[in-house]
Amino acid sequence: MRRFSQRNSLVTLSEINVTPLLDLAFVLLIIFIITTPVLEQSINLKLPVGGAPKRTASTQDAVLAEVGRDGVYFVKGRKVGDLGALEAALVQEYRRNSNMVVQLRADREGPYKLPVGIIEAAQRQGITRFSLLTEPGPRR
Repeated sequence: MRRFSQRNSLVTLSEINVTPLLDLAFVLLIIFIITTPVLEQSINLKLPVGGAPKRTASTQDAVLAEVGRDGVYFVKGRKVGDLGALEAALVQEYRRNSNMVVQLRADREGPYKLPVGIIEAAQRQGITRFSLLTEPGPRR
C-alpha cells in the first residue's frame, strides 16, 4: 500500500514552514530580555541609600559614569582607567549629544573624592547635567 500521492516525487514544496523561524525568534527575544539588565549595571556597587524617587533621563541622553571603591572608572560599562580618560570619554559623548545627562554611580564605601572628581571633570568641560543614582530609601 502506497502512502504517497500519485504526484511525481520531484515536485517542490510551495509552502514555507515558519515554525522553526518563530522558535528561533522567541529564543533570541528571551536571551535579550535576560541579558539587558546585566549589561545595564556593569560593576557591582553598593549605592548609598536615599534620595528622591528615581526620575531617569531619556535613554538616548543618559551616559552612565561609574567609579568603584578602588578608583577604577567606567563609562557606559567600559573600563576607561583613570580620571583623565573618563573626562575624555565624557567630552566625546557630549560632542555627540549636547543634551547629555551624566548618570553617576559610586560605591557608598568608597572615598568621597572619587565621585566628586567625576563631577569636577565634567564641569570643566561644560557638562552641567547630572543624576546621582542611589538605592531606594525606606518607604514612609
